[in-house]
Amino acid sequence: MTTSTDLLATAVTWLFVPATRPDRLAKAAASGADAVIVDLEDAVAAGEKAAARDHLRAAWPEGVDVPIAVRINGPRTPEYADDLAACRALSPAAVVLPKTESAAQVRDAAEGSGGIPVLPLVETARGLVHLDRITAEPACARLLFGSIDLALDLGVSDDRALDAARSDLVRWSVANGLPAPVDGVTTAVRDEAAVTRDAARGRAWGFGGKLCIHPAQLPYVRGAFAPTEEEVDWARRVLAVGDDAAATVDGEMIDRPVVEKARRILSRADLDTRQTKP
Repeated sequence: MTTSTDLLATAVTWLFVPATRPDRLAKAAASGADAVIVDLEDAVAAGEKAAARDHLRAAWPEGVDVPIAVRINGPRTPEYADDLAACRALSPAAVVLPKTESAAQVRDAAEGSGGIPVLPLVETARGLVHLDRITAEPACARLLFGSIDLALDLGVSDDRALDAARSDLVRWSVANGLPAPVDGVTTAVRDEAAVTRDAARGRAWGFGGKLCIHPAQLPYVRGAFAPTEEEVDWARRVLAVGDDAAATVDGEMIDRPVVEKARRILSRADLDTRQTKP
């Protein structure tokens, strides 16, 4: 039986929806996204936080197959405790913790929400330097990358300056047995080329998914993360050879890492097929 935790671990497309727009929540759950994040933080004005929580409680969908997470306000905000209380009542699949900077914050969010898994959103320099402890915290389910806020915190304007941070998220996720992290948003909502390029770069850096801010981005993200027909064909030919150390495929020696790469490609292709079935 597939659990919400399993779905969070394998989700590729993550769609944000503002908590102030409860009419969009059911639509987001039916959009084809692998996971939905209801936003109580950046998408909600300071004076509308309490109303947003009320909207969320009233519109919370029951019996949907897509995991729904809630992005709460940060630990240093006055809304933090009330947001956790709302999560305790609603029992979302996960709590998204913005500007996560320590393992203690992850632990506190899990305890305050009643044991709900936490998705730390890494978007500050302090969060980066504490990734070793954040990823080792048992309540940490998977890392999310807040690239826009991190660029602001670091004072950089070239997205390539964040590649070292991307590598850090991947490295520490692997080291602590977490699923591949989820890359940040592409702000150009309807720029097919931009979102495809960004998603492909994320996949190349070792990410396992991407945050989306509009349903129009979903198919391009999914397509960029899916193995190509050429990759699937290569993987099948590698596995057909097996562990024969004397064999080659396309001029490449077949050793254990190559075989494992082929297995992962076919596993990802099989998962994509199952996730896209109606």
